[in-house]
Amino acid sequence: MADRSLESLPLPLEVRARLAELELELSEGDITQKGYEKKRSKLIGAYLPQPPAANGAAAVRCRLQHNEGATRRTLRTGNIGVCDIREAAARERTAPHNTAANRPLFYFRFGVDQALPQERRTPVTPSSSSRYHRRRSSGSRDERYRSDVHTEAVQAALAKHKERKMAVPMPSKRRSLVVQTSMDAYTPPDTSSGSEDEGSVQGDSQGTPTSSQGSINMEHWISQAIHGSTTSTTSSSSTQSGGSGAAHRLADVMAQTHIENHSAPPDVTTYTSEHSIQVERPQGSTSRVAPKYGNAELMETGDGVPVSSRVSAKIQQLVNTLKRPKRPPLREFFVDDFEELLEVQQPDPNQPKPEGAQMLAMRGEQLGVVTNWPPSLEAALQRWGTISPKAPCLTTMDTNGKPLYILTYGKLWTRSMKVAYNILHKLGTKQEPMVRPGDRVALVFPNNDPAAFMVAFYGCLLAEVVPVPIEVPLTRKDAGSQQIGFLLGSCGVTVALTSDACHKGLPKSPTGEIPQFKGWPKLLWFVTESKHLSKPPRDWFPHIKDANNDTAYIEYKTCKDGSVLGVTVTRIALLTHCQALTQACGYTEAETIVNVLDFKKDVGLWHGILTSVMNMMHVISIPYSLMKVNPLSWIQKVCQYKAKVACVKSRDMHWALVAHRDQRDINLSSLRMLIVADGANPWSISSCDAFLNVFQSKGLRQEVICPCASSPEALTVAIRRPTDDSNQPPGRGVLSMHGLTYGVIRVDSEEKLSVLTVQDVGLVMPGAIMCAVKPDGVPQLCRTDEVGELCVCAIATGTSYYGLSGMTKNTFEVFPMTSSGAPISEYPFIRTGLLGFIGPGGLVFVVGKMDGLMVVSGRRHNADDIVATALAVEPMKFVYRGRIAVFSVSVLHDERIVIVAEQRPDSTEEDSFQWMSRVLQAIDSIHQVGVYCLALVPANTLPKTPLGGIHLSETKQLFLEGALHPCNVLMCPHTCVTNLPKPRQKQPEIGPASVMVGNLVSGKRIAQASGRDLGQIEDNDQARKFLFLSEVLQWRAQTTPDHVLYTLLNCRGTIANSLTCVQLHKRAEKIAVMLMERGHLQDGDHVALVYPPGIDLIAAFYGCLYAGCVPITVRPPHPQNIATTLPTVKMIVEVSRSACLMTTQLICKLLRSREAAAAVDVRTWPPILDTDDLPKKRPPQIYKPSNPDMLAYLDFSVSTTGMLAGVKMSHAATSAFCRSIKLQCELYPSREVAICLDPYCGLGFVLWCLCSVYSGHQSILIPPSELETTPALWLLAVSQYKVRDTFCSYSVMELCTKGLGSQTESLKARGLDLSRVRTCVVVAEERPRIALTQSFSKLFKDLGLHPRAVSTSFGCRVNLAICLQGTSGPDPTTVYVDMRALRHDRVRLVERGSPHSLPLMESGKILPGVRIIIANPETKGPLGDSHLGEIWVHSAHNASGYFTIYGDESLQSDHFNSRLSFGDTQTIWARTGYLGFLRRTELTDANGERHDALYVVGALDEAMELRGMRYHPIDIETSVIRAHKSITECAVFTWTNLLVVVVELDGSEQEALDLVPLVTNVVLEEHYLIVGVVVVVDVGVIPINSRGEKQRMHLRDGFLADQLDPIYVAYNM
Repeated sequence: MADRSLESLPLPLEVRARLAELELELSEGDITQKGYEKKRSKLIGAYLPQPPAANGAAAVRCRLQHNEGATRRTLRTGNIGVCDIREAAARERTAPHNTAANRPLFYFRFGVDQALPQERRTPVTPSSSSRYHRRRSSGSRDERYRSDVHTEAVQAALAKHKERKMAVPMPSKRRSLVVQTSMDAYTPPDTSSGSEDEGSVQGDSQGTPTSSQGSINMEHWISQAIHGSTTSTTSSSSTQSGGSGAAHRLADVMAQTHIENHSAPPDVTTYTSEHSIQVERPQGSTSRVAPKYGNAELMETGDGVPVSSRVSAKIQQLVNTLKRPKRPPLREFFVDDFEELLEVQQPDPNQPKPEGAQMLAMRGEQLGVVTNWPPSLEAALQRWGTISPKAPCLTTMDTNGKPLYILTYGKLWTRSMKVAYNILHKLGTKQEPMVRPGDRVALVFPNNDPAAFMVAFYGCLLAEVVPVPIEVPLTRKDAGSQQIGFLLGSCGVTVALTSDACHKGLPKSPTGEIPQFKGWPKLLWFVTESKHLSKPPRDWFPHIKDANNDTAYIEYKTCKDGSVLGVTVTRIALLTHCQALTQACGYTEAETIVNVLDFKKDVGLWHGILTSVMNMMHVISIPYSLMKVNPLSWIQKVCQYKAKVACVKSRDMHWALVAHRDQRDINLSSLRMLIVADGANPWSISSCDAFLNVFQSKGLRQEVICPCASSPEALTVAIRRPTDDSNQPPGRGVLSMHGLTYGVIRVDSEEKLSVLTVQDVGLVMPGAIMCAVKPDGVPQLCRTDEVGELCVCAIATGTSYYGLSGMTKNTFEVFPMTSSGAPISEYPFIRTGLLGFIGPGGLVFVVGKMDGLMVVSGRRHNADDIVATALAVEPMKFVYRGRIAVFSVSVLHDERIVIVAEQRPDSTEEDSFQWMSRVLQAIDSIHQVGVYCLALVPANTLPKTPLGGIHLSETKQLFLEGALHPCNVLMCPHTCVTNLPKPRQKQPEIGPASVMVGNLVSGKRIAQASGRDLGQIEDNDQARKFLFLSEVLQWRAQTTPDHVLYTLLNCRGTIANSLTCVQLHKRAEKIAVMLMERGHLQDGDHVALVYPPGIDLIAAFYGCLYAGCVPITVRPPHPQNIATTLPTVKMIVEVSRSACLMTTQLICKLLRSREAAAAVDVRTWPPILDTDDLPKKRPPQIYKPSNPDMLAYLDFSVSTTGMLAGVKMSHAATSAFCRSIKLQCELYPSREVAICLDPYCGLGFVLWCLCSVYSGHQSILIPPSELETTPALWLLAVSQYKVRDTFCSYSVMELCTKGLGSQTESLKARGLDLSRVRTCVVVAEERPRIALTQSFSKLFKDLGLHPRAVSTSFGCRVNLAICLQGTSGPDPTTVYVDMRALRHDRVRLVERGSPHSLPLMESGKILPGVRIIIANPETKGPLGDSHLGEIWVHSAHNASGYFTIYGDESLQSDHFNSRLSFGDTQTIWARTGYLGFLRRTELTDANGERHDALYVVGALDEAMELRGMRYHPIDIETSVIRAHKSITECAVFTWTNLLVVVVELDGSEQEALDLVPLVTNVVLEEHYLIVGVVVVVDVGVIPINSRGEKQRMHLRDGFLADQLDPIYVAYNM
């Protein structure tokens, strides 16, 4: 169509702009005429008037199908098991429908890709035109993995996603973590070592947009893709304003969604979304003050730009994103040795199944023996070395591209002989030579010295020793170098041949010796330069035999797991391989060949070192270092030497494309064959196409490009033959990616997005037979439309893995079978490790490697395909080409895909996050598979192979160890993990009768137990006759006035203060006078006692009792941290309605200080009395309560859930409590007890203040705060005072374990002896921390501590001590329960060490006078002893109720006065709020009864209900802490049904992102839960109360209020 008519078309501006750009490209020669026409017609096609559709398309399609059948029939005619290529090809040629334009062989399209059909056209927007603009202006075309088809497919897939509005919350990152991606922090990709698969060339990274307009459009286009924003104005203006427009916009969107959504979102972890529970949670309740964590008022988004985004908004956004069910729920389950069932993947009923007939093995052409072919390769060398010694054999280049050295055939022959002679005769002694024929020697030569390598290699062949070429070990800990050492060791290598330069470059010890590399055997390094060698005597001559079955050389191969194997190649295989290559490639004498490949192995070795010598060819070797400086060097050498053949990889073609503009006078017409060594790789096709596209104008012919497929085991598997017929286009297959994941070949009409375009790698090698077998299980032949592992039967292959007979059998001795089970040949086949099929005309197609295969939910995905898709998310030019690794990790019984890529140093946080989100979408659309984790690392940080490619297994290892240090991570467990157990459905409750009968039938006891009965214990307890503690004290002051009750130690371990009975009595009297006279208090008034742990506190307490006041002990504010500790003091004083506050002079000043005034309103304090100066008077009389049920004191404590609760203790309960403890611990006046506890609440207060007065024993008081400076203080005191009973808290025990771990020897020397301790009780209100108590016992065992002495107590708000390990009675027991049963509230005992087992320690013995029952917290019915339920307690020392301002009576009566719904409905119980179970043990009590043990599992308030199951935070936290050495502490909580895991990182901030995948993995594996948010914080951020318990709810509030200043917050998708 003429351009005039274009004027009349209604073309949008952007299309016109694009057309103008095309014209420009054509005029500059960037695009061929054909390409120009194709793209132009595609652009304007949508705007052309449409002619009425003819039925042509249908006719063609019909003909295609008809012909396809015909083709298949012809292929199937022969009855023989092997079909001959040439016949098939001849039949193809004679078939009537075989025109070049329409050659629908089988299901393939040959020839150029047609323009895309109408439906798939995406309208071109300004954004995409700027995309083209950007790509052109960058001055480099990254054509490497780009098949245009693929890039278009990916872009179309992303465009589809645009409509689907995918909002992914950006992770929050601390600014210090962001700074590290500044440009100067990095060098461009490595310039030292070589590269295998990639790398970027210097010109490649200047992809800056030409105009600001372009960049804005670009951003706008991306933000549209991700956020579905429709208004261009807002988006571009916000982009200009600060780069974090998307984040601002996100926050706005979020703010709105937050307001609209009143009810809590439904449980996103199940598949249903019908039910949503109404949860009203007041945002700021008055009674609790959330702590300020640091000064983080503002959250920072990715760019370090402050945004007012609340975390809760991001979480809300995450929930909204996750609400949509991703994959359909699956139906079946597999049993994981218990009733927790994991879903097992069901076969998709619609999955494609292979329908073709069984394939026939394909025989290559016969290997025609040419008369003058040498009988062995050494014979060839001898021939050329003697008849044409001047003929050039090898030319090496320096880094400037100048010829460095020309090795002639004569020199090669004489030098190889010299090397052979020296190896055999000059190593070791005459009698004991070090190397004998048949021994293995290592060849260690750098990549820039092929001449020395060649001489050494042929020297070995002549000496009949076996060369093992390996890479130069650069450092002692090179990636994979250890495995190479293992190979050398297993081959028995003792000598390494190397060049002078290389020898000088190896790392040396100070003495000048080469150290032994890690994992390597001891080697003798032998330099092969001629000047170092002795001349062989005249009469010595190497023994040149015909090729036989001796091993010629060993090629190393790195496996998927990083292990290195040695493939042995015999001399006959070596020779036959050279002959087959000569025939297939049509090599002739004296041809010139340019080799860019690694000459030590694979295609580079076979063509550039071996076959070249057989044919006396001249090899021009291009070192990798030259390619890095000048990517065009190989093309220049082809022109300069008029080379006929070149051996390259797609990478080299890609690099040449990037740099070709600098060159004008390139002529490639001399090339008759361009061997593409990685032609089997799915991305090589795009490199070949793009290369042809550019260089066709420079004399390159299409038929010259010859992709080949090779493997270390089978050597060359197939190679495309060079033809002279330029009319015959190469084979193409456009295959459905979906079909391939099921191993089925389906041709795609190319209207779908998910296709893989593959090119053929030519025909089977001469003299070989090939077939494809099923990749797993029995090697059964595939059907014609099925992908299998290619197997080859030929002489020219490897024969074994050296020294590994089992693996050799599986790989080198395979007998493919027909469906009837008969082997197709008596000769063994060899597995090539390549996945593919044999197409029409005997063409071989490879679609992947066995090593890159990932089986996810029963579907096969190829790592290379996923790499190609990730890199086709092109417009960002974001990731270094080829610096990308894809592998799978096994999590929860399935493979999960992980992508790790190196990002450009100049990319911003927003860029990387956008890119990651789009990669996920592209892979999801094209491969229909979820990516589990996508990690970006800084440039140049991934481990490399010696040639610069990425060392895959090492990368995977680093990922799993948490040592990868990514700078960005996106985890998507919600989208990929589809095999979680079914959420538990709560069954309707069964009636009481059924429960009773059921328990009877199954022989279960009702779970109840009690301590000894107080009424029946006869003891001469004098204190019993007094009802009140104040009376006991007066009695002791009269009868034993000078008996010491209390001794307080200071930090040096000396006595700071002590109190006798009478001193305490007199002091209490003075305080009582002070309260009455100065405080004007009435009896019954409340007094807050704000004292440090010590004697003043005790005196003040009894002073209150003497005056008839009710004391409340309050922890004083911390002088260094008034802002956070003082509000709690104020709150307790107010809530307890204290009429007066008593304290010391020091604290008095602190309360009135300026800092205090800043934290609270000082004017509202009640009167403050300072007890440092007391009146010298006695009270007229001491108050005596009228009734033992009157209030004695209030006990205030902050629970682990952050609730401040005060309980009322009556005089009767207090006395009963003291009596119970006296009996359990056998306390008498002659005893001494050491107490290292906080004296402010619970059992700690009772032991510190009350028990000594009641029982008369001496308490040695050690304030826990003193241990922070001298950790050994408590244990030294225990040892010094020969104490038998001691009490401590978990925080004290932890201080000792951490602080004294390395000091046990010195403590022993100081005489520390713990052998007298019979009980060491940890006072706690939680599940016993078994790991801590065990490590404490183990650590101090050497100091005489008996492991059975350590135990725990258990108390709670309703009863301050329910259990306490006494002096008599059985030792505490430990049981192992199944953690999965526990989630269903069932108790199932298992053996120690069994999977999912959880150790639980008994919480001490039940105190005398205490009864316990386990009840169902919902129905209040009694439970059998195999059930987990709430612990209910009945005892004389239960608290009598909560003391609250609001007097919330319903709450109170429920907690303190509950009755069972059936069974014993008379007894009044108190509910502890803790879940636990009872177990009858085999042990007997003191009175001969079987002993009942109580096991506490966790607080009901803390337990998390997820997926219908009950989880205890501590279990998840224990797993997480084990996941990585740098995690010191962890806390978990839920928010809107998402599990949030907060971890403290003890390490550099760079490790923060390593933790995200590890935390997610371990929680999935061990708890079957998906983590929603991972928060990494500094050490010490997780708040812990005085008892050493984590304050998880406090932490949750801090997190939601953006107060944690986290290092990193990851929102898992």
